[in-house]
Amino acid sequence: MRRSNNRKCRLWWPTHLSSLNQLNLHSYAFLFGWFISSSEASFDIVVAFACDESALLSMTTTHTNLERVVQGINRKMPVLLQDKSKFSLLGYYAADCSSNGKLLMVRGKGKKHINYTDKRTCLCADELAPEGKCGRWRCGCHKLDVILEQCRTLALEDNIWAQIVCDNSLAVSRKVELIPKVHHIHRKGEAIFQLDVHVLFYGIPVFGGHHYSLGFKSSSDGVTNHCKKPEWVKDLNRKQPYLDLDAVILSINTANAAKVFTEAYCSAKRSRVSFHFFCMFSILTWQLLAVLLASFSTIFYVVLQSFHVLSHVSQSYIYVALEKVFCNTCKNLEIRCCQLLYWPVFLKDYGLRSQSCVEYAEKAAFHKHSMWTSLVVDLLLGNFLGIILWCRAREACAWISVFSENATNYLLRTGCVWLMGNPAGFKLNTELAGVLGTISLIAIQIWSTIWWLLGLFLIHLIKVVAVFGSLFGLTAAAALIIDTISLATTHVSTLQWLLTLLYSWQIQAVDALWRLFRGRKWNPLRQRLDSYAYSVEQHVVGSLLFTPLLLLLPTTSLFYIFFTIMKTTISFVCIAIQFGISIIHATPYIKIFIWFVRRKRFPCGLWFDIVLCQRNATNSSEVKSAEKTASGSENSLRASCCRSTVLVSFLHSNFLNLRQVVWPHYRNVFSDVSRSSIALSAYGILTGKRTPSAPKIGLPPTLPWLSIPYKEYWRLCHEAVLACKQDCICQLHR
Repeated sequence: MRRSNNRKCRLWWPTHLSSLNQLNLHSYAFLFGWFISSSEASFDIVVAFACDESALLSMTTTHTNLERVVQGINRKMPVLLQDKSKFSLLGYYAADCSSNGKLLMVRGKGKKHINYTDKRTCLCADELAPEGKCGRWRCGCHKLDVILEQCRTLALEDNIWAQIVCDNSLAVSRKVELIPKVHHIHRKGEAIFQLDVHVLFYGIPVFGGHHYSLGFKSSSDGVTNHCKKPEWVKDLNRKQPYLDLDAVILSINTANAAKVFTEAYCSAKRSRVSFHFFCMFSILTWQLLAVLLASFSTIFYVVLQSFHVLSHVSQSYIYVALEKVFCNTCKNLEIRCCQLLYWPVFLKDYGLRSQSCVEYAEKAAFHKHSMWTSLVVDLLLGNFLGIILWCRAREACAWISVFSENATNYLLRTGCVWLMGNPAGFKLNTELAGVLGTISLIAIQIWSTIWWLLGLFLIHLIKVVAVFGSLFGLTAAAALIIDTISLATTHVSTLQWLLTLLYSWQIQAVDALWRLFRGRKWNPLRQRLDSYAYSVEQHVVGSLLFTPLLLLLPTTSLFYIFFTIMKTTISFVCIAIQFGISIIHATPYIKIFIWFVRRKRFPCGLWFDIVLCQRNATNSSEVKSAEKTASGSENSLRASCCRSTVLVSFLHSNFLNLRQVVWPHYRNVFSDVSRSSIALSAYGILTGKRTPSAPKIGLPPTLPWLSIPYKEYWRLCHEAVLACKQDCICQLHR
C-alpha cells in the first residue's frame, strides 16, 4: 500500500455540535478553540464551541476588538496550556445540506443564499453575493463583513483559518448526525487542501459530570534504572513527539470554561433568571445557616484559643510530665483542633484559574471537601463510641478489671514462677532465676496494688474517653486509650527495659571475651576488627569471666524473652489501634461516596472507538479547477491525485476502581515501615540493643496554629459557608 504524504490533521469535535437540533442547516457559525502543532506535518485542532454571527458581533462591538476579548479569556486558562497553545478563533463551518459537497454561502444582511460551489475549490458565484457585502477570495473562502473580516485576518495572523463542512449523509449514531469535514486550512500563508483528517468526537467535560485524564504515573516511574539504555532509545526520546496528547486533553478539559467566559462577554447570551419566592427563601436559609455556623465556630475558636494560651503559660513539671505520658492524645488533639480551626480556610475559594480546567477543579474540590468529610465521619464514629461507653460504663469497667486481674495472675505471676523453676526442661541457674523472679514478682505486686487503688476511678476514666470521643472524634478517644494502655503496663515495660540492659551487657561482654580468645580487637574508628596481641594476664582474666557469663546467659535470655513477648504483645495492640487511627484520617470519604454515585468523575486513561474509515480520491477536473483558481496568487495551491483519508472515532475514558481510588491515600500509612526496618528491629531485639516499640504510622501533617481576631474569624466562617452555597448553585446550573 502506498503511503500517503498528506499532512495529518486531528479534529477534536464536540459531540453536541454534530446534532441537527444544535445546528441550523441554513446558517453558519464560527469556531473557537486551540490549534496545537506537534510538527510541520501533524497538528491538532481542538474545537471548544461554536458561535454565531450575532454573538461574535456583540463581542466585537461591546469591546474594542476581538483580540482583546480572546486575550482576556486566554489569561484565565491554565498556565501550562498558555505555554503550549493560545485560545483563538479557528474558522467557521456550515452545513452541507445537499450531501454532495455544496457549501452554504455566507449571508449578508437580510438575505440568505447558497453557494453552489464545488467542494474542492470553495468558489462562490459573484452574482449570488450581495453587492458590497460578500464575495470570494482566490482560495475560495467567503468574504465576510468588515468586522468579521478583521476577525478572520486576526486568526490568520495568530494560528490558522479553517473552513469546515458538516455532512449529514453519514450518520454514525443518534447523537452524531453530522460529520465535520475539513474543506481546507490556511496556515502560514498557505492553503492546504490535501489532508488526512481524523475526526474525534468528545463530550464536553463539565464539573461534576466527567472529564478526561491520561491516568496516573505508576510507582515504577520513580525507580532508578541502573542498566544502560541503548542508543535507539535515546534517539527516540530526542525525537519530536507525533502527538502532544497532554496539551490536547488539557484543552478539552478547558473547553466548557472557555465557552462560559466567552458568553460572559456576549450580552445576547446572558440569561435572565426570574426572582421568585423559592430563590428568596433559599438565600434567606443560606444566610441564616452561615450566621449560625459562624457564631458556633467563633465560640469554639475562643475556647480553643484560651486553652492554647493556658498550655503555653503553665510550663510546670507536672504539665511537661503529663504531655510526655499522653503524647499520642496531645498529638491527635492538636491535629483535631487545627482541623476545627482551618475548616473555613479549606472551604473558601480563593482563585478562578483552577476552575478553568475541569480536571484541576475536580482535584481542588476533592482536596477542599476531604478535610471536613473526614472530620464529620470521625465525629460521628466518636459519638457512636461515646454513647455506647457512657451507657455501658459499669459493664466496661467490670470487664477491664477482670481482664487485668487475669492477665496479672495467669500471665505475669504464673510466668515468673514458671521461670524460677525448670521451664521447658531447661536447667537454669537457681540463684539468678530466684533473684530475677523475686524482683519481677515484687514489681508486679506493687503495681497491682497501685492499680487496685486507681481502679476506683476507672469508671470516670471510661466516661472521660466517652466525652473525648463525642467532642473530638474517635481518633482522639483511641489515642487516649493507647496512652492509658501504655500507662497501665508500665511495670511490664520497666521490667523488660531492665532485663534488656542486663541481657545486652551480658551479650556484649561474651562477644568481647570471644574476640579476646581469637586475638581480635574492635576498631571503633574504622569500624572493623583488627589483630591484637593480648597478654597472658588478660587471657587468664578473660577465661575466668567468660565461663560464668556464658553459663548464666540462658537464665537471663529466658527472662528477657518472656518479658519481650509481653511487651511486644502490648505494642501490637497499640499498633493496631494506631493503624485504625491512621485509616480513619487517611480514608477519602468524599471520593468513596462520589465513586459510588458518579464513577465518571474518576477517569484513568483513554480509548478510541473507531466507527468510520473512508478514503476519498481527488479527481483530475478538481485539480485543474484548483490550479486555475489559484494561478494569480503568490503562494500557489498544490493539489495532487493522492488519496485523502477520513477517520472518525469517539473518545472514551477508562475509570478507576475503588482500590485505585483509595490505595494512594493508604500508601503513606506505613511509609516508614519496610523490610529493612523490620529486619533491623528484629536484629536489635535479638541482640538486646533495641526494645520493641510501635513504628511511625502516617498521620495528617500538623498545621500552624491559627491566631486571628475573633471578628475576622467570624467573617471567614461566614464567607466559607456562602462559598459553599455558590458552589451548589454552579453545580445545579451545570
